[in-house]
Amino acid sequence: QVLLVESGGGLVQTGGSLRLSCAASGRTFSAMGWFRQAPGKEREFVAAITWNGRTDYVDSAKGRFTISRDNAKNTVYLQMSSLKPEDTAVYYCAIRRAGDVSKHRNDYATWGQGTQVTVSS
Repeated sequence: QVLLVESGGGLVQTGGSLRLSCAASGRTFSAMGWFRQAPGKEREFVAAITWNGRTDYVDSAKGRFTISRDNAKNTVYLQMSSLKPEDTAVYYCAIRRAGDVSKHRNDYATWGQGTQVTVSS
């Protein structure tokens, strides 16, 4: 059984930065993704990374967010900079046991509990 533990969310002003972490225990994985869900909206893809560092981002995150991983710690990070109020959401990490990065929620087998990110204007 894989357990994902997220941390790093919080309240930040527009233009600020946050770093989210997702630690996976129980087994290794091929790729990890970050998704977010704002009130009244569907959960959407933000970024993903494979075990060997291949990455993908939603267009709105390119140039502002950076996803990285520490394989020794089985942990993935999402560094978010130049945050905007529209980035406000609950952020979830999720893992794929096999395969490349994917933007599709159904490709991810296990999800974390979510961490709130609030960007004030």
